[in-house]
Amino acid sequence: MVINEELLAARKKVSSKRPKFIRQESWRYDRLAENWRKPKGKDNKMRKQKAGVPAIVKIGYRGPKDARGLHPSGYTDNIVYNPADLAGLDPKKDAVRLARTVGTRKRKEIIEQATKAKFKILNAGKLAPKKEDK
Repeated sequence: MVINEELLAARKKVSSKRPKFIRQESWRYDRLAENWRKPKGKDNKMRKQKAGVPAIVKIGYRGPKDARGLHPSGYTDNIVYNPADLAGLDPKKDAVRLARTVGTRKRKEIIEQATKAKFKILNAGKLAPKKEDK
């Protein structure tokens, strides 16, 4: 799948309307973090989805299927450990993220081959090729 701006726009629109899912009564007690936990009580108003209580996680809040898991740039995110990992990837739809365990020498090799093949590198850092002045 080549980058589709319409899919990314649709995902952004759905995400903007998605509520912030918070743990029940996390606003009441400081000891409870806001991390989502499913309400399980017998008479729980949040579980029963009564008016005036926060929304609970449901499948209807998901984004478009084709846009799920994509990097915000629109590329699929692929972790690369060595230069051979670039072989099965397509520069038009795949972006490269260098694994954190890769050392500097091999990192330079991977970056060099990825730029030759015109891949988007998500975390090149200081070793990124310099853009030439026009």
